[in-house]
Amino acid sequence: MPRATNTPASKKRRKKVFKRAKGFFSGRRKLYRTAKETVQRAMAFATRDRKQRKRQFRRLWTVRINAACREQGLTYSKFIAGLKKAKVNLDRKSLADLAVRDQAAFKKLVEMAKG
Repeated sequence: MPRATNTPASKKRRKKVFKRAKGFFSGRRKLYRTAKETVQRAMAFATRDRKQRKRQFRRLWTVRINAACREQGLTYSKFIAGLKKAKVNLDRKSLADLAVRDQAAFKKLVEMAKG
């Protein structure tokens, strides 16, 4: 009796790995074991970096808001606290956008935070 190797399934599995390894250098795209390890590592980095991207954007927004606040003579923490007291519910993404693109509107927000 011939040895059963589950060919269609294993071929599909290898094909899936090689498709993801497209663009990798040398054996990392041509050799199954190496490609599998590299793809697995790449997927782990992708998962981690999806989380990190959110952190990095929030940090960027905070830096932009802080810079715009300091031009108006206010610190970031006092600005955010003032907005909370004034019951202004704007997220940091939109605040950073206003700080960069519409200084007049941001100045009004700073005045609200001061008062």
